[in-house]
Amino acid sequence: MSETVIQVRDNGPFLITGPCRVTDAAGNVFDLKGKETFALCRCGVSANRPFCDGAHKGCGFQSCERAAT
Repeated sequence: MSETVIQVRDNGPFLITGPCRVTDAAGNVFDLKGKETFALCRCGVSANRPFCDGAHKGCGFQSCERAAT
């Protein structure tokens, strides 16, 4: 089984690579259309939430998270 990786991108979305399932708060599954690489919105401005549509580039969203070392 492939490993799923979630990358926190500077000033951008979460980039998900690998098999996973995305559900809403009620447990309904979003159709990923077979994709194993996709981006989840962090800025809250995407017209395609929970998925990223690139809107963060024009809304001034800034976030550079780093893991504790």
